Amino acid sequence: MRDDKIGDFLTRLADRVPAPGGGAVAALHAAQAAALLGMVARYTTGDKYAGHRQAVERVIAETDDLRTTALRLAEEDAAAFTAVTDAYKLPRDTGEAKDARSAAIARALLEAAGPPAEVIGVAHTIVDLAEDLLPIGNRNVVTDIAAATEAARAAATTARVNVEINLGGIKDEAARTRLAATVAGVDDIALRAERVTAAVREEIAK
Repeated sequence: MRDDKIGDFLTRLADRVPAPGGGAVAALHAAQAAALLGMVARYTTGDKYAGHRQAVERVIAETDDLRTTALRLAEEDAAAFTAVTDAYKLPRDTGEAKDARSAAIARALLEAAGPPAEVIGVAHTIVDLAEDLLPIGNRNVVTDIAAATEAARAAATTARVNVEINLGGIKDEAARTRLAATVAGVDDIALRAERVTAAVREEIAK
């Protein structure tokens, strides 16, 4: 997926195929958010920002890692969702086959919930970094901090529904509890992202 042209990816996204879908899009939202913050941080370098060098270098390093992670999650999501559709196609002509199919679906749904749950964690970290960068970032690109947090918010809220759609079919109670706790944090991510955007809008309106 990382080597696709944007147009080719969008064509596949629009096609009547099971993947890529919303989970991959959520991960790509996160990747773009990380890239935008990395760009702002790279514009926040040089003598003028020497006092913030350590913080800025940390943002650059973390956002580069997060961008790579998000792309991996986009690919993993596409593969996991394909496995779910394959599990639903398994035979169910006997009681034994039905049991095997049900178990395969449950396993596939649990695997499919993993990448979007990780995307929520990535989005959370991106918002953390945006809050850190907002007071010190180059003001000429401050709107890109807002753009990054909005992309992170989209990543988190999109990933949330992709976790929730799988929860009903997951039999592992410990996994269900863990995933439910992950999605419960999305509202806070969205609220914090909204506050960053509001702060940027207030600044540029002066």
